[in-house]
Amino acid sequence: MKSKLKIFFFCFVLAWLFPTVTVHAEKTIYTYNYDFWGIERESPDSYRAEVTVMGHSLGIGDFKDPQGLFVRGNLIYICDTGNNRIVVLKKDTEAITVVEEFGEVGGETAATALLGPQDIYAAANGDMYIADTGNQRILHIDAGHRVVKEMRKPEDETVDKLSDFLPVKVVADRSGRTFALAKNYNKGYLVYGSDGIFTGYVGASEVKFNMVDYLWKMVSTKEQRAQLEQFVPTEYNNIALDKDGFIYTTTSVFDENELLKDEAKPIRKLNSMGVDILIKNGWYPPIGDISWGNAGGVTGPSKFVDITALDNDTYYALDRTRGRIFGYDFQGNLLYVFGGLGNKLGYFQLPAAIEHMGHELLVLDSKSAGLTFFSPTEYGSLINQALAEYKRGNYDISSEYWEKVLMMDGNNDLAYIGIGRSLLRQGKYKEAMTYFELKYDDNNYSKAFQLYRKQWIEANIGWIFVLFFLAVLLPAAAGFVRKVKKEVEEI
Repeated sequence: MKSKLKIFFFCFVLAWLFPTVTVHAEKTIYTYNYDFWGIERESPDSYRAEVTVMGHSLGIGDFKDPQGLFVRGNLIYICDTGNNRIVVLKKDTEAITVVEEFGEVGGETAATALLGPQDIYAAANGDMYIADTGNQRILHIDAGHRVVKEMRKPEDETVDKLSDFLPVKVVADRSGRTFALAKNYNKGYLVYGSDGIFTGYVGASEVKFNMVDYLWKMVSTKEQRAQLEQFVPTEYNNIALDKDGFIYTTTSVFDENELLKDEAKPIRKLNSMGVDILIKNGWYPPIGDISWGNAGGVTGPSKFVDITALDNDTYYALDRTRGRIFGYDFQGNLLYVFGGLGNKLGYFQLPAAIEHMGHELLVLDSKSAGLTFFSPTEYGSLINQALAEYKRGNYDISSEYWEKVLMMDGNNDLAYIGIGRSLLRQGKYKEAMTYFELKYDDNNYSKAFQLYRKQWIEANIGWIFVLFFLAVLLPAAAGFVRKVKKEVEEI
């Protein structure tokens, strides 16, 4: 007995000194989403990385620090910044081939070389707009590389005449107006008319200057006040046009504390007046990751560096912090997140630009100097089809696609909401309420409830009137009977 007690005591001491530690292998998730509670949920892959194309594999030498990417039809335009050239590729069903590469533009004037071009936009007629950063100009050239016009530093009293003009991003609308972002310009994006004349800025952010800044400025020295003047509107870092001509912008300059309050607005959709009209009906604003820590030396929130908008009004933002791609629908709901930092196919070292070709996504990595092609999986295609049919007004078909999504991923909250929205559009309000209630979608539930109440009243209006008159007339009739009876009894 004593020996058993000794063994028990010995085991107790060991357990106390060396408690059991459960060891888990590091969990790596490639595709995920966030649920209503903000918990990261693994989901089936929505996109599959097909191939990464390098310059040497195309026979044109390696790309060097490429920064700009644009897609028109099946043509892919790359700003090979470090090599001072533009490369145009063509993607067919079977191969990716080189159409041309050039580093000089000419025309009536002598040919000049590009110097560190950082972005390119190609119009439908083949004209190209190039942010020729090193030469401090924006070029408009035709398909034969002849210069149509040059856009230089704005002659504006608000612009420091001694500062350099470094355009980094450029797009153009159908009327030939050019929109550009320039480094250290924080008044929004620059607008040039079709004649190349600077017409002003659009989309400047509201300047935030709080009381603490004001008081500090009153007591600070001249040198310190000069530093305070650096509190300026947000500077955008990229710009993209959607199919309707609205401008999407991204910024990575913000206060982290303002993200979840939707004051930072790292993604904006601007109308012609520069007003942000991005719809945000999701549980969280489109800010990328809604929680972040410090893992592998990477810390801080998502920092978007580029964005592309598909024809079904979904948009994809590229995060440089963790090399991830965030997809959002037209209501601002997060569809899925995929990607990461690394050296494997489907991962990035320093993502610089994102574009789309149909539903395919292309991501340019400036460090690895590669262009990666992503194609939607069956799961991703079903989501895209569900959204597209909803936009076309085919709500019953959209609902069928969402049902298939749920068969593959029962945790997809957006599928429940998508079915609910389709039922709502079909007038099946009570059924829609069930789906919205399941996923805590209070806004849509309220809409469905109001419409269901209106529908119920219209369907039962006859009975309501009957009951109303009965409620009014019966007491009156009873009173009349009692009055007559009383008069008869008094006779």
